[in-house]
Amino acid sequence: MAWNAVTAHRAQLGEGPFWDVPTQALYWVNIAGKQALRLMGGQLRIWQLPEHVSAFIPCESGDALVTLSSGVYRLDLATEALTLLCVADPQPGNRGNEARCDAQGRLWLGTMQNNIGEQGEDLPITRRSGGLFRINADARVTPLLQGLGIPNTLLWNEEGSQVHFGDSLDGTLYQYSIHADGQLAPPRVWFGPHTRGGPDGSAMDAQGFIWNARWDGSCLLRLSPAGEVDRIIELPVSRPTSCVFGGPDLTTLFITSAASPLNHPLDGAVLAIEVDVPGKPCHRFAG
Repeated sequence: MAWNAVTAHRAQLGEGPFWDVPTQALYWVNIAGKQALRLMGGQLRIWQLPEHVSAFIPCESGDALVTLSSGVYRLDLATEALTLLCVADPQPGNRGNEARCDAQGRLWLGTMQNNIGEQGEDLPITRRSGGLFRINADARVTPLLQGLGIPNTLLWNEEGSQVHFGDSLDGTLYQYSIHADGQLAPPRVWFGPHTRGGPDGSAMDAQGFIWNARWDGSCLLRLSPAGEVDRIIELPVSRPTSCVFGGPDLTTLFITSAASPLNHPLDGAVLAIEVDVPGKPCHRFAG
């Protein structure tokens, strides 16, 4: 499978890719480098932020959301001004990690104990203090889960009645049913530990298969709706972190990655590969 790096930029911890269909733009972040990035019309723009940032998601109102260590903020893309939207997780020492919007444009944010120092160095994880929160367009926060280690992957089925959500400390992807009141049923193990690395971020294709990035596994796993490995996509990076479908037909898979001790030349790059099935589109924040 042919791949290419979409820019010369290399992230220490690239994450959170988002494809914006109306503008045909790719958004992503460099968590450790405190950078929000956008590739649009072949031009790369970088917003340097004051804190670690785990997600960069455009809003229907024209600005964008950034999930920083101290809260969820609106970022004015022209002036670079930050305005606090909400503090979803009040736990001191936590930071945002996984974040996606559902079909209603509500932000789901998974948090964890901060494991990144001010200079980008790794810090140990000593507690499961993370949570999962849902944030409405009016900034109302609904807590959904607690006691999480490293939240990764947020994907919903077509009906919005189930969500796939993972915890990398468990090496497991779970499936939750969503009750009528919006709360979550107890989890069901959907895909457990695998020899090819740990589960990180994911994307869903039009057939309902999940493409899961495997940290330290140098690959993606395409997983069937039943939670079985359909294929393994080998990658020239050792720590792929997440992926998203983009391009005019949603058949380009963009893959973020992180630096690693192996120092592969493309570690930290955003890769693009053409695939044989289109993906499901990303949703902007409704606010």
